[in-house]
Amino acid sequence: MSKYLMAIDAGTGSVRAIIFDEKGEEIAASQCEWEHKEDPRYPGSMDFDVDNNWSLTVGVIKDAVSKSGVNPADIAAVSTTSMREGIVLYDRDGREIWACANVDARANREVSVLKSMREHIEEDIYKLCGQTFALGALPRILWVKNNMPEIYERTAKISMFNDWLIYKLCGVLASEPSNGCTTGIFDIKKRTWHQDICKICGLKDDIFPPVSEPCTPVGKINASCKSETGLSANTLVVTGGGDAQLGALGAGIVSDGQAAVFGGSFWQLEYNTNNPVMDEKCRIRINCHAVPDMWQYEAIAFFPGLIMRWYRDAFCMNAGAAENSDIYKEMDKKAAAVPAGSYGMMCAFSDVMNYISWKHASPTFTNFSLDSEKFNLYTFYRAIMENAALVTKGHLDLVSSLTGKTPGEILFANGASKSPLWCQILADVLELPVNVPLVKESTALGSAICAGVGAGIYEDIASACSKLVRVEKTYYPDQNNKNVYRELFAKWREMYNAQLALADKNVTGHMWKAPGI
Repeated sequence: MSKYLMAIDAGTGSVRAIIFDEKGEEIAASQCEWEHKEDPRYPGSMDFDVDNNWSLTVGVIKDAVSKSGVNPADIAAVSTTSMREGIVLYDRDGREIWACANVDARANREVSVLKSMREHIEEDIYKLCGQTFALGALPRILWVKNNMPEIYERTAKISMFNDWLIYKLCGVLASEPSNGCTTGIFDIKKRTWHQDICKICGLKDDIFPPVSEPCTPVGKINASCKSETGLSANTLVVTGGGDAQLGALGAGIVSDGQAAVFGGSFWQLEYNTNNPVMDEKCRIRINCHAVPDMWQYEAIAFFPGLIMRWYRDAFCMNAGAAENSDIYKEMDKKAAAVPAGSYGMMCAFSDVMNYISWKHASPTFTNFSLDSEKFNLYTFYRAIMENAALVTKGHLDLVSSLTGKTPGEILFANGASKSPLWCQILADVLELPVNVPLVKESTALGSAICAGVGAGIYEDIASACSKLVRVEKTYYPDQNNKNVYRELFAKWREMYNAQLALADKNVTGHMWKAPGI
């Protein structure tokens, strides 16, 4: 009898449930967009509504099962993945009492307080955990302590969103290294909680669930979840991991020296290493991979997917696309006719990552003329694509400067890789072959691999990847375009620095900056 695997993915912009067969082929999927709203009392906040978002999750689980026609009893295992950095606090009875999403930036004052505790405290903590205060949990927990003391006093446990999903499925609260490490409270080398970091910062040091490596069975669907979702009580619940790390699994990026770009709401460059060396300048993040004894250098570009959604909604809905057609495909066709470099036009959104002082200029389009033949809807669209690729080149250069190595090829997955134009632009800018996997949504496949390994369907991660991961197409750099983008990259860096200086002077506003910057 065929067995199936379910992946649940709590992303920044949506929640999804995807059902795969044992061959790694997607059987059915359901997705629902969600929002993380700012509390008007606290600028920069990004609340996570656990009750509403669990209801949305239940909805996509039920819808995916219905679409698939699969008997829930034939789903052998389910695993989870999520945006990193978002945290949930629980009381002693296991009730969720507070949660925030990944780029919550309310803790400005708390970052300043932490930095005032001793000189170079952030750099010292980075050397232990590979994280700064920019996205980690430390400032946010301190914010709760200072602003919601009753919540802080009741806090008995903390988890990440993929852990929270596991908890909702089976009632077991367990952490795993690939997302737990993004709290900044992890011993990066030992792959477990580093309680001394909390002690240094004056925070509770006894609120951490036990740690299990990804692919570990921790329970079965409990009665409450069975009642809500219709899933079987015999379905195993298996630890998963952070979205980028499971994306790497689903794309076969499981060996030393491999690299990938995951193009979603954020873009992550992931570079595998079995010997993590800390950056003395603290510019880049270092995470535990979902593969045991493997780590990743990670550089993040802010919002390419969300920017494209904004552009679609604001400008493209009446672009002449046929009813019910994919507006992105229609735009791609027209933008492909725009020359590489968008006639010299540039835009500024995300900057190249500088983890210790992380900030971005005000969103900007520049260097265009009032020539509607050249500078039209499709040129601006292409410029957004090129901007994401230019940021990624800056990230690859940063990794190469630390490791002394450059990968011979790179894998490109998730939503943006569905665009042939974006794939070609990335190959041209990076000057590397770009491999696109058959399964574009590699994060979900990575979660399914965890479920399958935990259920004993696959022997281990490596053998699962060898069976399931296939490259659909490789894009090779165009020599003429390479030269255009080399020149454009140098100009873009200079332009971006000027735009960032304007934001630093408060002439314009930063698109985003880390708390305390």
